[in-house]
Formats: sequence, structure tokens, C-alpha cells
Amino acid sequence: MSVALDITLCALVLGVGWATVAGHGVFRAVIFFITYGLLLAIVWARLGAYDVALAEAAISAGLTGVLLLAAHGRLRRLNASQEVPLHLNLPAAVVAVGIAAGLGWAWFALPAPTAPDLSQALPQSGVGNPVTAVLLNFRAWDTLLESVILLAALLGLWMLARDHAWDKPLGLPYHARPGGVLASFGRVLPPIGLIFGVYLVWAGADTTGGAFQGGTVLAAVCLVTIMAGVLHAPRVEQAAWRAALVLGPGVFVLSGIAGAVFAQGFLALPPALAKPAIVTIEAALTVSIAVTLVLLVIGPPDEGEQDA
Repeated sequence: MSVALDITLCALVLGVGWATVAGHGVFRAVIFFITYGLLLAIVWARLGAYDVALAEAAISAGLTGVLLLAAHGRLRRLNASQEVPLHLNLPAAVVAVGIAAGLGWAWFALPAPTAPDLSQALPQSGVGNPVTAVLLNFRAWDTLLESVILLAALLGLWMLARDHAWDKPLGLPYHARPGGVLASFGRVLPPIGLIFGVYLVWAGADTTGGAFQGGTVLAAVCLVTIMAGVLHAPRVEQAAWRAALVLGPGVFVLSGIAGAVFAQGFLALPPALAKPAIVTIEAALTVSIAVTLVLLVIGPPDEGEQDA
């Protein structure tokens, strides 16, 4: 039964992936992309990588899908969403087929990799979740750069808007109908989503979860409340929102400097203080990730509406 499920998942992933890149229509491609991300989340769960599965569902399928839908809606409002005829990119197709063939050969020809032995290092990392230990202790450089890249992506998005457009406050183009389902959800779901997001961050130290997963959930909660009219969209000029954007990377860098002064090197965590330090960094990163994702979805001021 499990073999049949795995074969079906592989067929669905390949079929939906092909429909995403070869189908006609931007909106249809975005829907297939979201479906593709959800299927990959199931695949990762089947492989036992539950942290990756949760991140795939929340970030790749959920958040990225929302960003693509928002971009498509903005293009339609600007009358710039004209469909272009589909042409086969032969060099890209050859490269993709070559990569697929190489991965297939590696799967059948190379010996199965052995899992690293973390029995000695994991207790010294301060956390019980090996994924969190790698991301925030053994390979903290990577996670620090990821948080900075996320902030850089937001700044790059803001640079697309002209200076005069910032006279208009930010706001989502989608609003809930008063008395509708989304308006009701905007008042009922936020407390549940807030608890779940905080739980993901706290549980990520020992089980599945973490800052990126929790931050994505909190960002979704914030967006729903904004669309329901419960909260106003963040104002970029307010110091509190700017501080929230740099809180995570700032705490991360400060912890790295503290490690360089009091421990063995930059981003090194003393075993006795590793867990509280990791939880503090994760909490700060969650705030920055949530605010950054919200502002990424809202995007820069819509110049088309500004000039109308």
C-alpha cells in the first residue's frame, strides 16, 4: 500500500510540475505551483523530514503562493498581465533533463548515505531537535545569512516604487466583505494562530518547528486580520516596525559577537547557555520574519492607484 502511495505521489509531483511550467495562463500556473508545493510537503513527510515538510507547506506553498497571487493581481490592476505565447526553452529543458538524469543515476548507483552521528554533539548544542541544532549552532552562519537575505529582498521590493508613491500608506488590495466568512475568520482565527505560531517556535528547540515556520504562521494571522479590517496595515515610517525588521538579525549578530568575546569564536555558544541563547535568537527571528513576510505580501505602494 505504501509503495502504491509513493508511486502515486511521484506521478502527481511530475504531472503538476509539468503543468506549472507548460500550462497556459499565469493564474493557472500559480495555482499549479501552490499544489506542487503541497505535494512536496507530503513527500517530505513521507521521508520523515517533518521540519522540511512544515516549512514547505507554510513558506513555499503558502507564502510564495500568496506573493505570486498578489503579483498577478497587481499586474491585472496595472493592465500589464497580457499573456505571452508559450515557447520551449531548449537549453533550459536540456539542463533540466540532464539534472534529472544525474539525480536518477545517483539514486541507483551510489551507496546509500549514512546519517551523521550526533549522539556526542547534540547534547552540547543545547537543543534536542537536530535541525534546530544545525541551523542555530553547528551552521549558524547559514541561518544568519538567510535572515539578512530576507530583509534584503524586502528592501529590493521597496526600491521598485518611486519616491512620490510613498506618500500613500500601504494597504492590501484585498478586503473582506463585511459580515462575510473572511471577516469572521479575521476575528476568530488570530488567537488560535497566535498560540500555534508561538508553540511552533517554542517546540522547535526539541521537536518539529522553528522560527521560519512560526513566523510564517504569525504573518498569515496578521494578514487575515488586516484583510478583515481588524488591524491597519503597518506603516513603514513608524520606528517600531523598522525595529521589528532588524530585531532578529540584530540579536543574531550580537550573539555572534558575544560568542567571539566569551566563547570559542563568532556565533559559538557555550554549552551552559546554548539553549536560552537559541530560544532568544529564535524568538527575535520569529518577530522579524513575521513582519518581513507581511510587508513582502503587502508590497510597495501601488503607483497605478496613486496616479489614478
